[in-house]
Amino acid sequence: MTDCLNRERNSANCACSYPGCGRRGICCECVAYHRARKEIPGCFFPPQAEKTYDRSVSYFRKTSA
Repeated sequence: MTDCLNRERNSANCACSYPGCGRRGICCECVAYHRARKEIPGCFFPPQAEKTYDRSVSYFRKTSA
């Protein structure tokens, strides 16, 4: 993982609840990771929806409707 000067500050505001995420606090890597998989990062989901770990665009549409 890339060193990130803002990692500590970003981590304090990170909504991702996945315990093994190595990208926590490195937003650019998180966005790139999910984008490559045609997913949406967890921080865009409401808290209960984020906890399902379903990052699909179709699930995002259901939760934000």
